[in-house]
Amino acid sequence: QVQLVESGGGLVQPGGSLRVSCTASGSSGSFNVMGWYRQPPGKERELVAGITSWGFTNYADSVKGRFTVSIDNAKNTVYLQMNSLKPEDTAVYYCHAYSGTSGSIWGQGTQVTVSS
Repeated sequence: QVQLVESGGGLVQPGGSLRVSCTASGSSGSFNVMGWYRQPPGKERELVAGITSWGFTNYADSVKGRFTVSIDNAKNTVYLQMNSLKPEDTAVYYCHAYSGTSGSIWGQGTQVTVSS
């Protein structure tokens, strides 16, 4: 059974940086797409950034220029480097992955809190 395990969330001050990681376990192949969604308190889940196995990326307008998504296909790991964090970035961040073999998979989520 394929599982996504996230790590790296936590508390950071405004203007700070944080990197979250997500590794897929139990998969024998790579994923077509991996990425990150987030759900702020009281709001719906939204796309933050996604990356294909060949490196094509897309970002939410609110994070462009501040966040960078990257992938290590050999490790089935996707990273999200978050810089210049703002209080409105506070959310539970969810890893997502899709492949034709495994379908759509979600991680458990990791809390990111931006506060002074």
